[in-house]
Amino acid sequence: MRGANIRTLHVLAPTLMKAGPATATAGPTPPTVPVAPVQRRTAPDGYRRVTEAHRQAARPFRVDSAIAEAVERQTAAMRELSRRAFPEPDVVPDDVQASIEATRAQRRRQAAVTEAAALRRDRQERAAWKSRRPADVPQTTALRDTA
Repeated sequence: MRGANIRTLHVLAPTLMKAGPATATAGPTPPTVPVAPVQRRTAPDGYRRVTEAHRQAARPFRVDSAIAEAVERQTAAMRELSRRAFPEPDVVPDDVQASIEATRAQRRRQAAVTEAAALRRDRQERAAWKSRRPADVPQTTALRDTA
């Protein structure tokens, strides 16, 4: 028919299933079929021969010592370049405890720098707003979180 539309579609299950609330009204359930354990057959002789021939023909994985040494040298060089580019600050060994007063003083200094930068920026933005021009405020120092 021309212009006919599909109004419903019934999808049937591909295997037997238990009757649930949706299928209980459909009718009686089919009888259950006992399930037998699956027994595997032994592989045919041709398959076993081909598999064994493949195992014998496959090259064993070997590491070329020259390539391994080149990789080690390159890795060491990259670590050295990284160490030079990003030097570690004075590192305190893990077993030495840092003074709580030194830590507090460092936090106070960081907070003071952040506060000074915020106040400087606020003054510049207020001055720009009062003169009715867009605020082109250069960041002189990077702002950091404290606490």
